[in-house]
Amino acid sequence: MKDGLYYVTQFRNKKLRINEWIDDREKQVKKVNSELNAFVEFDVRMIKKQCPILENTKAPFFGLPIPLKMLGQEKTGMKSTSGSRLLKKNRANSTDNFVKKLEQLGFIPLGKTNVPEFGFKNISDSTMYGPARNPWNPSYSPGGSSGGAAGAVASGLFPIAGASDGGGSIRIPASFCGLIGLKPTRGSMPVGPVRWRSWQGASIDFALTISMRDTKMLFYHLRGTEKAAPYQAPKAEWNRQSTIEKKGLKIAFLTESPVGTTVSDEAKKAIQNAITLLERKGHELTEICYPFNGYQLIDSYYLMNGVETAAMFHDIQKKVQRILTFSDMELMTWGIYQYGLKIMATQYTQALQLWDQASYKMEQLFEQYDLLLTPTTADTAPKINVDLQNEKIRKTLLKAKSLSVTQLQELVYNMFEKSLAMTPFTQLANLTGQPAISLPTHISKLGLPLGIQFMASKGREDLLFHIGDLFEEEQKFLLPKYYCGS
Repeated sequence: MKDGLYYVTQFRNKKLRINEWIDDREKQVKKVNSELNAFVEFDVRMIKKQCPILENTKAPFFGLPIPLKMLGQEKTGMKSTSGSRLLKKNRANSTDNFVKKLEQLGFIPLGKTNVPEFGFKNISDSTMYGPARNPWNPSYSPGGSSGGAAGAVASGLFPIAGASDGGGSIRIPASFCGLIGLKPTRGSMPVGPVRWRSWQGASIDFALTISMRDTKMLFYHLRGTEKAAPYQAPKAEWNRQSTIEKKGLKIAFLTESPVGTTVSDEAKKAIQNAITLLERKGHELTEICYPFNGYQLIDSYYLMNGVETAAMFHDIQKKVQRILTFSDMELMTWGIYQYGLKIMATQYTQALQLWDQASYKMEQLFEQYDLLLTPTTADTAPKINVDLQNEKIRKTLLKAKSLSVTQLQELVYNMFEKSLAMTPFTQLANLTGQPAISLPTHISKLGLPLGIQFMASKGREDLLFHIGDLFEEEQKFLLPKYYCGS
């Protein structure tokens, strides 16, 4: 398969020249991006200057170009807009630690991929950049917020793309685009030197991939401990060559939505097919009920979004030296912002305490079971023109500044209700900090992919990789057509 490590071998053995491959990628991006809108910046002039300094041919990803997400993945000189017209002229004046680590591993950062404004949506359709489209069918969304990154990989442009996950933003596009999407354990990836606790630890950087060997190699070389980092991943499994001692794993599963919404027959079928394989391989499967009050957890998630957004705009106001209005941002962002301004510190503290309690309960669950299996998303990707709000909600958002905190809480829930119904399973791992992975194992009758998700105890990515290897070795991965037969 022509995954990332395939190209690394070609570069090392000088069967393929890095500059020539970058030139070819530029041609391919120009060819397909007008349809997919995966990239919102792609300038190879600065990138080419870096190629001569790649002297460490033993770097695990020597010479491999990697797109960065236009949200939080900072590289000096590259655009840094977060999908917002407020920041449309902004360029990074420094490189963050995550991107520095990518460069140390031999990657060449190349281009920025499409995102929704500030990453709030599970589709990528910012008013500034327009909608990203799904390579499986451009009439459908690739998801969000790492939608452009998913398009870049699923189209065959790049085998690995930088992504991040604050509520499913790696795993949702992975499900919608037939990719592998790992959200690592909280505290396991490089952070800083500016951002240390993105969304209070709910958000984490990693990538979208198409092979387990790329996924594992990237994770184990990125993983580490930074003394200044506020969150530290437990070293439950710290050696890359560790093996799973148990022949059969105990795996809990559920298919019911935590917020009472509909889960498609396709998603349930994907789980049943996975169960059939797992039981045939000697694993023990047990159906369980969702272990929390899903409504309470999602309310705490939206509350965090509000507070963090208010803090972010406080900083932006100081930079632009004026008060921000609803005309500066999309209506959804405005509603979240106004909600955050009215949340009391006691409410925020209580919400974070709820996360900690949920994390503890999940770790208790993982004392009984090795893994938790769910659908990644409740259905396949939505169409590009889907309306996830309605006129009543939009009119209410215009009045958000005059609403009470209770009214805003209800408004924000209603604003996200249709979006949440599509992806109710991913937020839990962000709130509790456990690792989770989406695997591309199902194609619907419409010809669209849909992933299955496994969660594990903190620091037990090795269990997720063990299961991912199983599905890959059994040829159950249903990847985008570019990678089939390669």
